[in-house]
Amino acid sequence: MRTVIILSGPTASGKTALAIRIAQTFGTAVISADSRQCYRELSIGTAKPSPQELQTVPHYFIDSHSIKEEVSAGLFEKLALQYTQQIFANNEVAVMCGGTGLYIKAFCEGIDDMPPIPAAIRQQITAQYEQKGLPWLQQQVQEQDPGFYANAEIQNPMRLMRALEVLRATGRSITTFRTAPRVQRDFRIIKIGITLPKELLHQNIHTRVDHMIASGLVAEVQHVLPYRHHNALQTVGYQEIFDHLDGATSLDTAIDLIKTHTRQYAKRQLTWFRKDAEITWFDARDHHAVLQHLQHTV
Repeated sequence: MRTVIILSGPTASGKTALAIRIAQTFGTAVISADSRQCYRELSIGTAKPSPQELQTVPHYFIDSHSIKEEVSAGLFEKLALQYTQQIFANNEVAVMCGGTGLYIKAFCEGIDDMPPIPAAIRQQITAQYEQKGLPWLQQQVQEQDPGFYANAEIQNPMRLMRALEVLRATGRSITTFRTAPRVQRDFRIIKIGITLPKELLHQNIHTRVDHMIASGLVAEVQHVLPYRHHNALQTVGYQEIFDHLDGATSLDTAIDLIKTHTRQYAKRQLTWFRKDAEITWFDARDHHAVLQHLQHTV
């Protein structure tokens, strides 16, 4: 039976390496479910798989777009379904790997068509957020869309900005666009989650950030400075370096903030994925247990 194995979990837990092992075991390819690794211009700050890893097994949705383009969960759903059909032409199993929960949810269940947002509205909200910070953004959404705010990830600026964009563009709450019933796919989905003890995950995050800086993250951010209002750049690792380049913080402070914000992001990812009762969880270090489980269930 055609099957998609979905591997999720927090950032820096080791998803890439395990996904490659799973793909090698089943002789198949990996579809990335990461909202930033699809951009060719973003490699260091997105912890994109290395060139060697990309050569080990075929990957989809890596370097597939330019930062000049907008990629959404709706577009990901359409593309990922196309990718699975391409893989299924030669293999009964496909692997999806990533930490963008909304993209995975869109692939598994379908997603509502969201209204287009005029660039001027997006840029205005982004500029206000950059100037006034998260508390301002939280207050705006709480006052203008209390229904959404009551159940929102209020520490996630991307979700809050999106809600505010929709409200200003349409005069309607983003919740009114979320009406589509769950889609039933014509293939089986097996969900695997991996994580690590908190101290080890935090250590991995700190090591990864130090490696990003040593690998040239500041230069990468300078290169995409003209596109700083792009949604993909309103994220951890880029915002902090933008602030540094603006002279608002020292590089050491920016590095510390990236580490702090990445730890917070990992916590939000775990909160999101742990709400999904269909995920079977494993210690990220125990590849053997994951592979054994999959060989018995696929």
